Amino acid sequence: MSRIIFFIVLIGGVYWFYRRFVNDAQKLSAKAKRVHKERRNSAHGTLVKDEKTGEYRVRHEDE
Repeated sequence: MSRIIFFIVLIGGVYWFYRRFVNDAQKLSAKAKRVHKERRNSAHGTLVKDEKTGEYRVRHEDE
């Protein structure tokens, strides 16, 4: 019984780390695409439109 619990916990941990790795990879890929697009367009900053208010604001690095 303890082996079953051990393997369930082990598989859960591996799955959690896998999902975390995939999410980080997607964020890095999106950031690299955004930086490449900004360099191609010679942009120095990027504005994003707020869907609720319709106003533009400067995008923060964590978005």
